[in-house]
Amino acid sequence: MAEFVRVASAKEIPAGQGRMFELHGRQVAVFNVGGTFHAIDNVCEHQGGPLADGELDGCIVTCPWHGWTYDVSSGQSPDDLDTRVQRFEVKVEGGDVLIAV
Repeated sequence: MAEFVRVASAKEIPAGQGRMFELHGRQVAVFNVGGTFHAIDNVCEHQGGPLADGELDGCIVTCPWHGWTYDVSSGQSPDDLDTRVQRFEVKVEGGDVLIAV
């Protein structure tokens, strides 16, 4: 069973934005899509760009380095079905964002 770890207050991640957090030695990008939180690996599969710094349009984040895109709700790239980053389960409790690790 997964352990949930608090990463932030929900208020710390504004709607339409992402933030990066270190969890057990790995970078996780957490996104707020209209009040629903999603978490994926922060490292782009192309050349390691920081996905949390990318532009979010709905559920699609664009890597700021070379424009690769990922659906933050699944980790899947809509441009290449063979490309995905790991997705993490997220829950909000008492105003805190928790990620399963």
